[in-house]
Amino acid sequence: MRKKTLVVGASLKPTRYSYLAMNRLKEYAHDVVAIGLRQGEVSGIKIETELINFKEVDTVTLYLNPIRQKTYYEYIVGLNPKRVIFNPGTENPEFYKILKKAAIEAEVACTLVLLSTNQY
Repeated sequence: MRKKTLVVGASLKPTRYSYLAMNRLKEYAHDVVAIGLRQGEVSGIKIETELINFKEVDTVTLYLNPIRQKTYYEYIVGLNPKRVIFNPGTENPEFYKILKKAAIEAEVACTLVLLSTNQY
């Protein structure tokens, strides 16, 4: 099943996990949109620098440390995704509580592992 995923903290650097995740998500035929600090493109996925009101986002996968996530709380909740994946290094109990109040699942996991084990 194709699920639209928003990658927050997207990078143009091939050594970054967000870069690898965008490629892998596309490989697994998911619709991917991305927000990062710098505009660019990864495997045909445009990285936006503005907080765009993407429609029908199923999953948000985070690649930002908890301090940098704060500016995205309201934005992510407003997108009303089914879940937010907190990749290693992004764990954030404060944000988990906000998501729970909004009935959005907070999942502490690795997007790359979930994809490779067919648990995505």
